[in-house]
Amino acid sequence: MSDGRLTTHVLDTALGRPAAGIPVSVWMVQDDHRHLMAETVTNDDGRTDAPLLSGPSFGALLTYEIVFTVGTYLTINHFARMGNHRPPNQLFLDTIPIRFGVEDADAHYHVPLLLAPHGYSTYRGS
Repeated sequence: MSDGRLTTHVLDTALGRPAAGIPVSVWMVQDDHRHLMAETVTNDDGRTDAPLLSGPSFGALLTYEIVFTVGTYLTINHFARMGNHRPPNQLFLDTIPIRFGVEDADAHYHVPLLLAPHGYSTYRGS
């Protein structure tokens, strides 16, 4: 049985605070097919209340994809705050997929998202 887990958090680097209320889904990718594994929403700390995956649902030598649905968050927290009461006709960022491989199912994989209205970055955290 695996002791590993997958966690995330989202930080709004433009506002300098955690990003709450962002829908997050986790997919396992096999042969270009995606299988939904979990869905949740970030809490007030920008984290999820529980690991995205853990135990037997988290396997080694697999590819996973975390999808962050950020469009509504960016519209409410950035465009409306800056006096733009109407969001742009086309958001630059709406959903952000991050695909990565898992080598060791007993390890902690932490995949954070650093978010701004027109860009993002990620890394394997601890």
